[in-house]
Amino acid sequence: MAQNNDQLAYIKLKEWLEDEILAGSFPENTQIPSVAELSVSFKLNHITVLKSVNLLVDAEILFKKRGVGMFVAEGAVSKIRTERQGEFYSKYIVSMVSEAKKLGISADELLKMTERGYENE
Repeated sequence: MAQNNDQLAYIKLKEWLEDEILAGSFPENTQIPSVAELSVSFKLNHITVLKSVNLLVDAEILFKKRGVGMFVAEGAVSKIRTERQGEFYSKYIVSMVSEAKKLGISADELLKMTERGYENE
């Protein structure tokens, strides 16, 4: 069971780091907090934090400067947006359209609902 919690924790931390990059809290070419700082801040094992960071390094969102720390890569915002837009489509749009069809909601009605949702937010 602990493994599932660790897995969720490192995915949540990865997504939090991405969110902070998208929000401009960690601009491109700037340093992020160290693994030790993140471990303390989020009360996570350093290995769990390292998993999150390594996923972002592998995705070329972060890069390591030996002896200095981790930095946000040039083009990170664009990469995160592109990845998340693909996930958004498969996670939300496909299921929303499927449910709309089951309920007899036309494409035009669905579009109007979506526009109404944008206006209310």
